[in-house]
Amino acid sequence: MKDAGDFDDVIASAWDGPAGAVAQSARLLLLDGLGCMIAGLGHATPRRFAEALAIAMPGPVHLPGCDAGLSEAGAAAVLASAMCWDEANEGLARAHGRPGLAVAPLCIAALAAGRVSLRAAHHAFALGYEIAARAGEIWRIRPGMHVDGSWHSLGAAAAAARLAGGDAAEVARAMRLAACQIPFALYAPIAAGLDGRNSYPAHAVLLGAMAAAAARAGMDAPANGLVEARRIALLHEAPAVCAPAGEWLIAEAYIKPFAGVRHAHYAAAAALALRAEIAGRLSDVAALRLETYAEALRYAANRAPMRAIQAQFSLSWAVAAALMQGDLGPAAYADAALADPALRRLEALVELSEDTALTKAEQRGARLIVTLGDGETHHASIGAMAGDPGQALNAEAVLAKCQRFAGPVIGEAPMARLAAVILAADGATPRDFFGAT
Repeated sequence: MKDAGDFDDVIASAWDGPAGAVAQSARLLLLDGLGCMIAGLGHATPRRFAEALAIAMPGPVHLPGCDAGLSEAGAAAVLASAMCWDEANEGLARAHGRPGLAVAPLCIAALAAGRVSLRAAHHAFALGYEIAARAGEIWRIRPGMHVDGSWHSLGAAAAAARLAGGDAAEVARAMRLAACQIPFALYAPIAAGLDGRNSYPAHAVLLGAMAAAAARAGMDAPANGLVEARRIALLHEAPAVCAPAGEWLIAEAYIKPFAGVRHAHYAAAAALALRAEIAGRLSDVAALRLETYAEALRYAANRAPMRAIQAQFSLSWAVAAALMQGDLGPAAYADAALADPALRRLEALVELSEDTALTKAEQRGARLIVTLGDGETHHASIGAMAGDPGQALNAEAVLAKCQRFAGPVIGEAPMARLAAVILAADGATPRDFFGAT
């Protein structure tokens, strides 16, 4: 059983980050995360969160659109919340979550504070990602829980300790400390249409930063914390399995082409594949049947969503929005879309069904069957899609996504400048990271 005390080999193998194509993949992941953070700051609530957190955590870091200055840890917490606001950031299927969610904000905040070099940020990001990815493989939530903010704290602890200049032993201590207080969170806010879920990754960031500071002070914890937490909190008795050291899980991560939960992207892609055939006949659609894997149904079966966060976790909404809008972007979750009667009519028609073959094979995908009023049917099946292993988004696609999402918040030229900074293999960090040149 892999536990926090058993990650020494992973720490050693990931300490200096990957090379070559894997290093480029890591930089693209960090860039995509930055774009999602800035896009999230385009919403009012994350900016208000920054103002409120600055009361307890004031400091010199100024985030885009935020007047109040934050400490580095406070800025990282706000960035973590903003990063998932549009539900458009990265993920790793085998971790059943997003290993970068509490790691990337710590790295970006350290860069914004001018405290670390770009090379150090890249190394900390890769190390934290590899740790978090394996923690995600080990930790398996129970029904009613939400994945965000739980095992992420181990990756945050590793990244924070690395960013603070700690050695491998200090990183391991920070992880042990985080593992002994690993939290779990509820899915309930999403089901209720409330955005409190977006505070979960902020919690993981702050727990990781605290664990790193405690480790630097010499505090320690037993090495079996993750095993005990897994057994007591999740009732898992069987040993868990995770990837061995030296295998770069960051190379398997996906970057989302769409906004919304990844589980709904296969449904949206199937709808887009059919749209050309029926776009002029959407008012004639009489029935829609979506067949997909069990995990998608467990996480994204919200019906008749009334708020954005419910729609972001709704397979039926993804189908309807993709058919109506020809995309699944932030506009799919805007107030105008939520109030669109034609879109709501299509969403209500969607029947959700499990594809047991996909579930049994532990594969992702979707099949959509559209029946028109005259009985004519159309169908499309989607297996692997953009963002999946073997179909990674390239630099051009990631840059375009960042401009589409973050450009409206800070401007296209500043976003292009930030992208050039993050994608550089090495180089000086700008004195004013978020400022214009």
